[in-house]
Amino acid sequence: MIVKVITHATIYTGKNVLEDAYIRFDSQIKEVGTMTNFKANQDEEVIDASDKMIIPGFIDVHSHGGYGHDAMDADPKALKEQVRGMLKEGITTYFPTTMTQSHENIENALKVIAEVAKNEPIIGGIHLEGPFVSAIFKGAQPEKYIQAPDLDLFKKWFDVSGGLIKVVTYAPEHETSPAFEDLCYELGVVPSVGHSNDTREHLKTSKATHATHLYNACHRMTHREPGVPGHVLLEDGIQAELICDGIHVNRDMVKLAYKMKGAHGISLITDSMRAKGMPEGKSELGGQTVIVKDKQARLEDGTLAGSVLTYDDAFRNIIEFTGCTIEEAVLMSSVNQATEFQLSQKGALQAGKDADFNIFDTDLNLLETYSYGRKYS
Repeated sequence: MIVKVITHATIYTGKNVLEDAYIRFDSQIKEVGTMTNFKANQDEEVIDASDKMIIPGFIDVHSHGGYGHDAMDADPKALKEQVRGMLKEGITTYFPTTMTQSHENIENALKVIAEVAKNEPIIGGIHLEGPFVSAIFKGAQPEKYIQAPDLDLFKKWFDVSGGLIKVVTYAPEHETSPAFEDLCYELGVVPSVGHSNDTREHLKTSKATHATHLYNACHRMTHREPGVPGHVLLEDGIQAELICDGIHVNRDMVKLAYKMKGAHGISLITDSMRAKGMPEGKSELGGQTVIVKDKQARLEDGTLAGSVLTYDDAFRNIIEFTGCTIEEAVLMSSVNQATEFQLSQKGALQAGKDADFNIFDTDLNLLETYSYGRKYS
């Protein structure tokens, strides 16, 4: 691959901000610095990026699908198209997310994801959402397949996935959950509280270090019971996912989370489903009919069923809703995820890291995405 260098950009490295800077790369980043230290080399392509900014590629650790496809389809061709579609919105590392279904369907999906991941390095892990959740706060998870955590079953699925399961959504109130949490730590899987009817008092005994789509599909926060959201907001050791579309979470509640957790405690997700990037109308999630209208995806009974949110919209929204800096938005869209899931080659623009980054104009319009040094626009 020919070496390229992008010059005269504002670069948000994930650690600091460089004005009038350059980035030199092929599939990996070779050098990042200010133009005062720039020296041109022969046989490299130089691209001027004046009035543009470069940030680390987005990392979405919770998304079921998009562009007409779903991770549960267990279709290799469809999954490849789905993953490639994510590049349109700046996602350079992606965790295909399963949902509560039959054991057979989940296992088939895990097998296909593991196989496709061998040739699609954009897949950085798998998020297993359910079936170990609460029927009371099932959201769009089909109730007939919900069950308590089964340790032997999870071990089997972990092996089937080739060790790609990086995070699992579960309800800590199940009797088997304490032993399940221990197993997660043994396997290096992040336990994420979600779709849970648990209370603050009981959650204090939980080992969950991640929270699935904060505020959504869980025991509500009230003045007498903090519930799941109150627990997550109060505990510094829990990383909180946020669907920042202005639909799943009121923008003032997004701001509350930002003020409580800080930029280091929030990870933006899309929780998108197959209808993202497609015309409005009828769609499907887990065998259930979904109606997409006014940028909202809902089951026929009105329950929200994932989102049609693109990640670049989530990035713009968190800035608009909270007033955070671009530097903080970079933490919430890439740095935090890379740190939490030990994605050592991701989440920062520095020598030796993968050349995964996004180029924006001054109005925060996504212009180009580079994945392993290859340009997508």
